[in-house]
Amino acid sequence: MSSDAATPDRTRKPTTARFSTDDVAEHRRAAYWSDALTRVFGGVEVPVADEGCRGTVQASLLGLVQVVTVEGAPMAMNRPAQPAGSRHDGCLMVMSLFDGSAVVTQGGQVTPVRPGETVFYDSARPMRIDFTSAFRVACLIFPRTLIGLPDTHLRRVLGAPISRCAPSASLLWPLLAGLGETVPKLPPGSGEVLLRHVVGLLSVVAEEPLPEDHPSSPASQDLLSRIKSYIDQRLGDPALSLASIARAHHISLRYLHKLFESEDTTASRWIQRRRLQRCRHELARQESATLTISSVARQSGFSSAAHFSRAFRRAYGMSPAEWREKVLRESEPVQTRKTATGTAERGTRMPLLSALSLRRPPGPAAA
Repeated sequence: MSSDAATPDRTRKPTTARFSTDDVAEHRRAAYWSDALTRVFGGVEVPVADEGCRGTVQASLLGLVQVVTVEGAPMAMNRPAQPAGSRHDGCLMVMSLFDGSAVVTQGGQVTPVRPGETVFYDSARPMRIDFTSAFRVACLIFPRTLIGLPDTHLRRVLGAPISRCAPSASLLWPLLAGLGETVPKLPPGSGEVLLRHVVGLLSVVAEEPLPEDHPSSPASQDLLSRIKSYIDQRLGDPALSLASIARAHHISLRYLHKLFESEDTTASRWIQRRRLQRCRHELARQESATLTISSVARQSGFSSAAHFSRAFRRAYGMSPAEWREKVLRESEPVQTRKTATGTAERGTRMPLLSALSLRRPPGPAAA
């Protein structure tokens, strides 16, 4: 949920309206029902006949959030494009289906919705909902800025049914089921606080991986491979962070952690391991023998030499200096010398400093 949302008004009560076809004569029910849904959802078309028309809708508006519960007989509800600046422009609609069945069409995407599923929709775009049997739903309509998720992530979940069996949705579903009746009864201020927490929970639900986003799926493994390549190309950047990685790949931090769980590690540990591996390789290169250990650490993204040394020792059982000395000593050129009998003997290594001096270009003669 957006951290800059307005402070709830502790004195504000919800504005609640209830419409039921049971309150009007049968020959007026179709017009009454259509008018009621238009008042609540704004600009909808409900082509129903008087005969068999039945339904009840209750809407509570509290602050920036509208809570709507609807139950009725089979029907179709068509909502054409809304003009800019209309009541629901820039809003999201979240619908949870409790009973019946529905088919939602928006932007060419046709989504069957079953009982126990929750769906996110763009309230400003044309949409059609066909309730193919007697139904009961709860809807929340609120500005998309309240949910605090980037548009790239919201587009990923729009129109994708989320089962109430999903971890966070299992908490959300019973809340939505009783919200319509609960909110009007709450004391001033409490309802708005509750709704803001519900919207916050919706943001958690929206961030959870969809079925095709499961870490073991081919699509997720391909994404993980691209993320690893992205990290390797930026290991030397001390500003590389989990947030910047998630943002660059249009995923949430929660999902980034989930991807690396399939590797039995965390994203942070994987980055540190890759940095240590790069440093270890660089320290073993003779071409880097004149570089300080701190310089090698900085080139691989470590901002603290002390932290680097501790991490290196934990990973490899020796300090960076000990590792460098070991590999350079083992790579020193072998010197041939003569024994007392005058025969050649190989296998004596030149001292480390002598080996390094051989690689140093000649300087000016000593004074």
